[in-house]
Amino acid sequence: MLQRIQTLYLLVVTIISGALIFVFNLWTTTEGTVIFAKDELPAIGLFVGSAILSVISIFNFKNRKSQFMLGRLNMILNLILLGFFVYRILNTSGEASAVSEKGVGIFLPVISIVFLVLANRAIKKDEDLVKSVDRLR
Repeated sequence: MLQRIQTLYLLVVTIISGALIFVFNLWTTTEGTVIFAKDELPAIGLFVGSAILSVISIFNFKNRKSQFMLGRLNMILNLILLGFFVYRILNTSGEASAVSEKGVGIFLPVISIVFLVLANRAIKKDEDLVKSVDRLR
């Protein structure tokens, strides 16, 4: 059923990973160039992968176990993306071409992870409800 609360959470993750990456910048270099996710190939790939997993999970509402597993996989993908950002920021030595100013886009994976945790909690709650009803039959 598409009217469940986890669908809204997954829709928010899809919007964050698919649309907001073009609105918010990741960082600004010391030269003043603004870097968006579309400028970094691994970042855009991981963001699009997260959006695709969220859409697949939305339309996989009949199989809650698979939906839960896709949510966990999406969380791992966002953690990898967050790790990439931390590596990118901390690995540049000096201020030659380093990141001088962080953008809001770096925190998008954290927000996605929060909504994925909420979605997985709601999916687990639905699964427990169905199991308890099946025990009564």
